[in-house]
Amino acid sequence: MHYKEYGDINNPVMMFIHGGGVGGWMWDQQIKYFSNYYCVVPELMSQSPFSIEESARELLMLIEEKANGKPIIVIGFSLGAQIAIQMLSINPSLIDFTIINSALVLPSPALEWMLPPLIRLTFPLIKNKTFAKLQAKSLYIDDNYFERYYRESSAIPVNTLVRILQENMSFTIPTSFHKAQGKILITVGNKEKSIMKKSAIELVRSRPNSDGVILTNMGHGVSLAKPAFFNHFVENWIQKGHLPEGIVIQ
Repeated sequence: MHYKEYGDINNPVMMFIHGGGVGGWMWDQQIKYFSNYYCVVPELMSQSPFSIEESARELLMLIEEKANGKPIIVIGFSLGAQIAIQMLSINPSLIDFTIINSALVLPSPALEWMLPPLIRLTFPLIKNKTFAKLQAKSLYIDDNYFERYYRESSAIPVNTLVRILQENMSFTIPTSFHKAQGKILITVGNKEKSIMKKSAIELVRSRPNSDGVILTNMGHGVSLAKPAFFNHFVENWIQKGHLPEGIVIQ
């Protein structure tokens, strides 16, 4: 899997795992802010055929090699958050801090069955800039990143897109997730779909002692929508255990 690295290799490792339809560039503001860490940013779309489990195994090998005994922090968004969950389930003792942003863990079998023909039918819309701008807006992608988002999303082959969405929409909490030993923060926006909020609640219930917060006035993509807020709450949670503003999931 392709990846980029930034910062000081002698410091704790911070891995950022992007969501579907975007790339490692979505973490630019985090990489700048956390320059005192050793940041590792994989590019998920370089794996073919795409698999959440195989991605998790590859990233575990990569991060273990890079950490070499140093503290490990993993931050994942959406599809990347699902991979982070899988990583914790495969190797429960490796990661010290994990932040899981907007992870879907409650699949819809009916929707999954309908997905391949629906994607193939609507696939030409991906190359339509008006449609792409609506999608970008829903992910808080601003004008600075739109052209890159549009270029990369337009280049995804239809079979690859179907595979990614099938993996995303069929994902469930692995049976060994509750064994994860590090600290875990689970977040979701209060403006996200109800299934996303239910997923966050289910994750908190599935792993005792996880922190869970429903973020106020936020949709799908807090790190892009409010990078300064995101950076500060990540830092405060890692260093002091402080939770971000929002409704704490019990």
